[in-house]
Amino acid sequence: MDITNNTELSLDNTSADDSAYDPAHDYHALNAMLNLYDADGKIQFDKDKAAEREYVNGHVKNNTLHFNSTRERLDYLLDKQYYNPAVFSQYSPEFLDSFYEHVESLGFEFDTFLGAFKFYTSYALKTFDGKQYLEDFPQRSAAVALELAAGDEQQALTYADEIISGRFQPATPTFLNLGKAQRGEPVSCFLVRIEDNMESISRGINAALQLSKRGGGVALLLSNLRELGAPIKHIENQSSGIVPVMKLLEDSFSYANQLGARQGAGAVYLNAHHPDIMRFLDTKRENADEKIRIKSLALGVVIPDITFELAKSKKPMALFSPYDVERVYGKPFADISVTEHYDEMVADDRIRKTYIDAREFFMTIAEIQFESGYPYILFEDTVNRANPIEGRITMSNLCSEILQVQEPSALNEDLTYAHVGRDISCNLGSLNIAKAMDGGLAGSVSTAIRALTSVSDHTSMDSVPSIRRGNDEGHAIGLGQMNLHGFLAREGMQYGSEEALDFTDMYFMTVAFHAYKTSHAIAAERGKAFASFKTSAYAKPAGQGNYFDKYTDGSRSLEPRTQFVRDLFERFGIAIPTVADWEALRDGILRDGIYNQNLQAVPPTGSISYINHSTSSIHPIASKIEIRKEGKIGRVYYPAPYMTNDNLEYFKDAYEIGWKAIVDTYAEATQHVDQGLSLTLFFPDTVTTRDLNKAQIYAWRKGIKTLYYIRIRQQALEGTEVQGCVSCML
Repeated sequence: MDITNNTELSLDNTSADDSAYDPAHDYHALNAMLNLYDADGKIQFDKDKAAEREYVNGHVKNNTLHFNSTRERLDYLLDKQYYNPAVFSQYSPEFLDSFYEHVESLGFEFDTFLGAFKFYTSYALKTFDGKQYLEDFPQRSAAVALELAAGDEQQALTYADEIISGRFQPATPTFLNLGKAQRGEPVSCFLVRIEDNMESISRGINAALQLSKRGGGVALLLSNLRELGAPIKHIENQSSGIVPVMKLLEDSFSYANQLGARQGAGAVYLNAHHPDIMRFLDTKRENADEKIRIKSLALGVVIPDITFELAKSKKPMALFSPYDVERVYGKPFADISVTEHYDEMVADDRIRKTYIDAREFFMTIAEIQFESGYPYILFEDTVNRANPIEGRITMSNLCSEILQVQEPSALNEDLTYAHVGRDISCNLGSLNIAKAMDGGLAGSVSTAIRALTSVSDHTSMDSVPSIRRGNDEGHAIGLGQMNLHGFLAREGMQYGSEEALDFTDMYFMTVAFHAYKTSHAIAAERGKAFASFKTSAYAKPAGQGNYFDKYTDGSRSLEPRTQFVRDLFERFGIAIPTVADWEALRDGILRDGIYNQNLQAVPPTGSISYINHSTSSIHPIASKIEIRKEGKIGRVYYPAPYMTNDNLEYFKDAYEIGWKAIVDTYAEATQHVDQGLSLTLFFPDTVTTRDLNKAQIYAWRKGIKTLYYIRIRQQALEGTEVQGCVSCML
């Protein structure tokens, strides 16, 4: 019986000669048996583990360059320019010998075939001809830990232990690049503003090329660009609008990639009240003219509260000329609160405006999401109400979880900087919730914060000075989370249940406490807080808008709502912070500051979830047995983490669970995360545009900050029904 109801089973490695074929020694065939019940109607989890062992002990071992000692291996890798000498020269040969002996003694094994396959195809260092492996997982983790620790032997051991244990997993750019000589940057993604002049547009395109070359996804803000037909140098009907800029950016991303290891990827964000908003959305229509169609660039729409209010009251929605708004207010359109100034901008004859139907706008968003999964949505006023840093947040990133303040740059005609503004780099990594809980949580949070701070400290984006300044002054990081569904199921909680929501609330509050505690410790150790600390909500007096008032003013309980969760934290020996704990932390921060301007952001987590054997981010699973297509090997099957034949009832997929429970879960976490959480909405194939709009409104009302992709369960065409097949509408 086919577990996922798929009618095909592709075994690409099967020999054409049946007499010579032994499925017990074919890792692909063994993995495929996950998709077939055994004679007793059970999922064959043991076959996937056998596939992993066959792959590692057979294929990997036979294609690995072996050495007689650690010293011989490191000498070779350094001499041949595989490893970066500057990293390893910080440590004595004696320490490196003992360090590598330690990491190998931890007895690491991948939990699944896909985890091993992903690691060796995407992360492990290979010979320049790509034919032999030069690292296993502990050795890759060791190289990362050594660079993060920057010569601190004890810290290197701590980082290595956290990574190899699976409690902390650095994001792909960090885990892929650190320690290597031929490498990109260890930074996940970047956010860049574009202002309303040709110099800034040129710099934006250059930034897209330079940052993609180094391996990061790049998001750019288009809200400030004048609309189609706006004047240039007072001459009417001259501007070509934003679409040609989008086409230039898309071409830039398709051209630049990190040594072929990661393709360039970009996103653009536009305010809902920009006059080009409908043309912006139309670029993603399947039947769009090729002259305007955008195929690979991701789209994000910035929606203020007023847009929802206009739709609710069935009023027309004004679109304002950014060119005029900047002339009237003396600052770019994106830096104006549309909700706050809407009525006065409507009444101001100096600002040109056009009108569309607000309900039709939301309906168009839903239609485009049906066709493409885009646009992402950023709820502008929700984001800025929660923002502890002085200034406005105007956009997000390629995965919609980074929410930080930027500052515009000013450029001379020769493209040199008259003023270097502040843009954003994302230094990311995630905790495995299950294993972090198993390990006591506090130490894992502290280690992760220090590791991510090290990524920030050792990153200098000289090619984009505004990115460099933002990183140097803010030291912003994004600690993420993954494996929520796996942990809930392991502990006997249904995703979205009262107990699960209670756990999510308590877990994220506890993580936030230890994250701030560590950042405060770093600030005290270094005698330095992030540059704008004194104007942030962290520095306001207690009871007068201090960021931590929500934990100390009695407006909410800091204790679990359910006895189940209370007992759970006690069983794991994890203390939930009390009001007194928060007050003491607040007072220390008022005295010393915190080192990191931003601390948490929950990304979607993709490949790192597989190698860590975690459910992605804090979403529910998409399928009990996930099907992936992996290059030449074809279909690969992946079992949900912690799923057994005895606890299947706790592994309902996201489509069964429904979007409301997912939004409720994210709402519990959001209140403790200073940035955003990448939230995908899942719908059955019967979904309508009205359903999508209903979910968006519900998310907005629940205080969700951003929405990522829309995923709709698809049925196979032409009579081959695939009830368990998941298609992501990208």
